[in-house]
Amino acid sequence: MRNLKKIIYIDDQTDILLIAEYALTKIGKYDALMCESGVEALAEIDDYKPDLILIDVMMPELSGPETLTKIREKALFKATPAIFITAKIFQSEVAELMSCNSHVIGVIPKPFDPTTVSATIQSVWDSSFSKYNQESLS
Repeated sequence: MRNLKKIIYIDDQTDILLIAEYALTKIGKYDALMCESGVEALAEIDDYKPDLILIDVMMPELSGPETLTKIREKALFKATPAIFITAKIFQSEVAELMSCNSHVIGVIPKPFDPTTVSATIQSVWDSSFSKYNQESLS
């Protein structure tokens, strides 16, 4: 199983980015890069090379799914796992997000609890690799 160390989080709401940065770096002990837009993330991701992409769904200019599609156009990030963080948590919306792009491993509802979000992310990460390993053994 790959270790989760570097996370890029893309969200247009500065206050959420500040809370997430604290939660990811201080509580979760991850190396985290915060981006305020899909455009900024596309400019930063090549140098940062994250293990995981966390991304808001509803953003101006480029939505989360649109940003993820553009990230997937870069060969290095075709298979980088992604988790959407969103207020869109109806079952049909979650199912649509999970199927909208390859390697989407989860959806975390907003608002998230900053004291537990790192553990939630780690749990989604761990279960996605367990599932992958079980499928590859079949």
